[in-house]
Amino acid sequence: MVYETGNRTIDDAVARVLDGETLDRTDGLALLAQPVGELAAAADAVRARFGDDTVDACSIVNAKAGDCAEDCGFCAQSVHFDTGIDTYGFLDPEEILRAAKRAERDGAQRFGIVVAEKGVSKEHRPEEWAEVLRAIRLVREETDVEADASLGILTEEEAEILAAEGINHYNHNIETSPRFFPEIVDSHAFEDRVRTLERAKAAGMDLCAGVILGMGETPADRVEAAIALQEIGVSSLPVNVLNPVAGTPLGEEFGDSAAITTEALIETIAVYRLLHPHARVRLTGGREVNLAPDEQHLPFEAGADGVLTGDYLTTAGQSPGDDIRAIERAGLAPNMDANAFDPETVKARGTEDSGVETAAGTATSNAETGD
Repeated sequence: MVYETGNRTIDDAVARVLDGETLDRTDGLALLAQPVGELAAAADAVRARFGDDTVDACSIVNAKAGDCAEDCGFCAQSVHFDTGIDTYGFLDPEEILRAAKRAERDGAQRFGIVVAEKGVSKEHRPEEWAEVLRAIRLVREETDVEADASLGILTEEEAEILAAEGINHYNHNIETSPRFFPEIVDSHAFEDRVRTLERAKAAGMDLCAGVILGMGETPADRVEAAIALQEIGVSSLPVNVLNPVAGTPLGEEFGDSAAITTEALIETIAVYRLLHPHARVRLTGGREVNLAPDEQHLPFEAGADGVLTGDYLTTAGQSPGDDIRAIERAGLAPNMDANAFDPETVKARGTEDSGVETAAGTATSNAETGD
């Protein structure tokens, strides 16, 4: 396959990627400086070469909310910030199963059990650890979705247990570049996150690790984060866009919108595709508030081929039906490798039930009401 735009920088990069070469930070920085339209088209061509013209959807449940001792400057669940969120302990595994079944109904192929804290500890909280394992087993036994987890920092033993229980992907985002990380998090180090990812990978789990864009990082930081993820080796690269939450340091700094333009977001996604030609580059939190309704399809035309559908940990997402419409507008189709479903049925449900019917929203709502 020969791909030519007439732009030497882009054409050379694409040719090298298609020949199996891994691009480096110099390539990434050079590509970020190219016209966004040509860059997006090139990234889409690489996605088409190595992908299957589908978009893989995942969904999550906020399995334990708030009171986290860490001080991540973007996070509404940190005990250090007054954000007014509802807090609760680890959900009953049956509640998590109900959320997984709703995600399955909404077309998700994988379902993540997420705990926003430094780490679920087998040693220090053995009863909670046992409930985590029970939830994983229920999801695996009673749904068709792949079971994923995001449980914070892991020991080697914990990673091996999760792999043996059948966790498909372990999520632990690096958030940003090693250089910029200390500007966002003070209570632990970038290297702590890398070590957990290495343990998860050594235990046999695939890695889902990505970034949050628009936190005040430079374009070079965005490239450096992608290079760090190359070195770690990820199969799913979630791209969040900051949705500033009032009460957090970044919420106070940026107000209602992330520090990134639509053009820069599309450019970054395209460069991530070229730097990670075989990974699922996954659109995740913040896209609904940082892209206009008629722009939601654009990342899928710039190399993205994954999405986090439904609600997030503390903020609402758009309906799964709207996600499918954006995917189809880009000329792609929902992935059905693990969970075969009818996209028309999902779209027909509309948006009227999105606030309480998606996985995270349902689990949070039921935890509050006791239903």
